[in-house]
Amino acid sequence: MHHPLSHTGPKPVLPRSIRTLGWVSFFTDVASEMVYPVVPLFLVSALGAPATVLGAMEGVAEAVVCVMKGASGWHSDRLGRRVPYIRAGYGLGALSKPLLAMALSWPLVFVARIIDRSGKGLRTTARDAMIADAAPASMGGRAYGFHRMMDTAGAIVGVLLSMGLLALLPGAYRTIFLLALLPNVVAVWLTFRLKDRAPAPGNPAPGRPLRRSLKGLPRAYWRALILLSLFGLANSTDALLLLRARNLGLSDLQVIGTYVLFNLIYAVTAYPAGILSDRFGRWRVLLTGWTLYALTYFGFALSGPGGVWLLFPAYGLYMGLTEGVGKAIIASGIPMERRGTAMGFFLMLTGLLTLVGNLAAGLAWDLIGPRAPFLMGGALSLLAVVAAVILLRSRDVA
Repeated sequence: MHHPLSHTGPKPVLPRSIRTLGWVSFFTDVASEMVYPVVPLFLVSALGAPATVLGAMEGVAEAVVCVMKGASGWHSDRLGRRVPYIRAGYGLGALSKPLLAMALSWPLVFVARIIDRSGKGLRTTARDAMIADAAPASMGGRAYGFHRMMDTAGAIVGVLLSMGLLALLPGAYRTIFLLALLPNVVAVWLTFRLKDRAPAPGNPAPGRPLRRSLKGLPRAYWRALILLSLFGLANSTDALLLLRARNLGLSDLQVIGTYVLFNLIYAVTAYPAGILSDRFGRWRVLLTGWTLYALTYFGFALSGPGGVWLLFPAYGLYMGLTEGVGKAIIASGIPMERRGTAMGFFLMLTGLLTLVGNLAAGLAWDLIGPRAPFLMGGALSLLAVVAAVILLRSRDVA
């Protein structure tokens, strides 16, 4: 039987729905990254909000995202449809931009941020499940890698636009928020080109209770969930890396430059990494990425300012090797009618554990010093690698 990824056959083509979802994410991330660096400046400079508001807002927003990822995934299985959640989620993201522009005090910014993150929670699981629905099992890594590439390319464009607009229009925060609405509108328009896939013959009807959906998932899924959740504890926010770069003496412009460099390497490597994972084994690629993460974090703990310019590209390579591949592992072997539940539970659990990891990393920075969170994260990620090597000695590894 001809393997769809063999070197002698025709080059595999991603289904249209996956390519469309890639462009949707591209334009959404252009909009998001135009706004994300500007919101803290707007809150503090224009509205006079205390710094604690920013921390509280981000904490609540991410908690909302985590819970909604789990709920929306299960509910999309129950309804038997993905597109309504995708369309509504991207629509809420667009709605948040004019709300930001109208804000005269920080509570409305808080509301706009929660609406934006609610949209992310609503759409992410349904979108990732739809990618799994559309992609043949042998192309899972390629499909998720393509999506991560498009998403991150949009982030690069958004950051560069944000920098350019801030230089051309200093202090014109509300204008930037309104301009960010344009790529969001394009993204929402593209969602109307998506169609739900009909259930395969013989699949159970939608409406399965949450407990039953989780109970019927294969052992390989639970093994992967345990390992990815353990790594989630080691996985701190990227903002901590930027803070460390500033702590080592880089200027604000240099810090933004390292962030663009990180995203560039991430975008360039995500798709090839997905293809490699389909050919040579997803866990091999993922564990290579986790090991690189550990080395990069130890580097951030021990390096001087010059080393930062090598560490951020290494961190981008880690992201390219792991983000899409991890989702392909989770989706592997899950029946179509349970993919939303499986993906949602994974995204919710790993997201909540990453929040715990972020809190621990922040406390380690404040109580021990700037090196502490990186030494802790590096050690925990090596522990996840060792645990994976031990647990994955079985025949059903994805």
